[in-house]
Amino acid sequence: MLDKLQKHLSKIKADYADIRYEKMRETRVGFTGQDLTGIGPNDTDGYVIRVYKNGGFATISVTCEADIDKAISRVIENATILGKNSDKKVSLKFPNKVEEVVGLELDGDPRKISLSEKHKLTKHYNDLMLAQKDVQSTTIGYSEVYRDKYFVSTLGSKINEKTITTSLGGMIICKKGNVVQNGTTVVGGSNGFNRLVGREQNFLDRAKTVSELLDAEPVKGGTYNVVLEQSMTGVFTHEAFGHFSEADLIENSPTMLAKMQIGQKLGTEILDIVDDPTRKGQVGHYKYDDEGVLARPVDLMKNGVLSGRLHSLKTAAAFNEPITGHTIAEDSRYEPIVRMGCIFIKPREKSFQDLLTQAGNGLYVVGNKGGQTSGENFTFGAQYAYTIKNGKLDKLVRDINLMGNLFTTLGNIVGIGNDIEFSERGGCGKGQMNIKSCYGGPHILIKDALVGGV
Repeated sequence: MLDKLQKHLSKIKADYADIRYEKMRETRVGFTGQDLTGIGPNDTDGYVIRVYKNGGFATISVTCEADIDKAISRVIENATILGKNSDKKVSLKFPNKVEEVVGLELDGDPRKISLSEKHKLTKHYNDLMLAQKDVQSTTIGYSEVYRDKYFVSTLGSKINEKTITTSLGGMIICKKGNVVQNGTTVVGGSNGFNRLVGREQNFLDRAKTVSELLDAEPVKGGTYNVVLEQSMTGVFTHEAFGHFSEADLIENSPTMLAKMQIGQKLGTEILDIVDDPTRKGQVGHYKYDDEGVLARPVDLMKNGVLSGRLHSLKTAAAFNEPITGHTIAEDSRYEPIVRMGCIFIKPREKSFQDLLTQAGNGLYVVGNKGGQTSGENFTFGAQYAYTIKNGKLDKLVRDINLMGNLFTTLGNIVGIGNDIEFSERGGCGKGQMNIKSCYGGPHILIKDALVGGV
């Protein structure tokens, strides 16, 4: 396939061009309660052609090889028009030439596991939860996404990389009288099917907690010292901070550009933030991005000071900063855009108990339940929390919402744990869906956090 793509590439007369071809297979099994709602694979493939000519940069995608010549003519024409008529010419920063075939390192290759076995495991976890106290219903699914990507460029790069991501999980709904509560749990990663096996305790623990929430009181709104559980740390880092580290989101925003200057002190001295797609086994793992750039860890913040950001070839040139290998497309229908890979706050020395003691009185907040950001302000829901009283966990409470300003909150992170974990749930909906984006971190302590409640 690489040689075939190279022949098509040789027809393009431009300052730069690349062609990406992908074969993708998605396999899903889904249950709602006892009902099997879907099962089976879905195969897609296609080509994405990008051309850079005289300051114009254009992209086109096709699904049929017979249409490539026509697509090449059209994308060259588009790039030429953009170059002649745009007030702002595009520049690109080019990576080194690379030739490599990247295979899979798996503990249990999902492609060799029968669909009936995948159905059996999904049904097992679903039945397990349905049998627990107060469980009214479930929405549980198995997901497997296999990508076989081929990339060639006029720089001479030739790359073939295979990735596969598996996950199993969903929502548990409990009811008692008129009170309804729900919670989610997911197991998964990029290192094989066996990561999903033997994970019954994850599902039992979450079902037990959701049942207990039926008798819990809603949290009282106010300002608290808040200890965030690892997944909540990761969600905050991804949503509130991480997107402003994606250069394409801020390059046309004078306000955020002024605030996100490299060298600007934004957080406390204990705060280090990294994005690293090279962490094997994590949902966000890959070796080369969809521009053929070798992925690398990027220090986004060191000792509270902004120290880096994530780039494409285009934004790296615009900012005159190094290429990072963080440009990913959802699939063969899309051009790649700047995306986080695996973002996390680096651990420090404190134990979980140290953070509770330091908090004194407050809340221990657990489990992401979605949220939104508006500029530098954010609102996140949490699945539940425990009150902290005199440095010890106390009552279970529900209906938690955290609100705040990103920069104020970064300056209020006063304790960081030594117990880093990474979420087994992937996904980011910026522009396109990207399942290969994840987050993590240790427990952290935020002073004076605003919590919405009754």
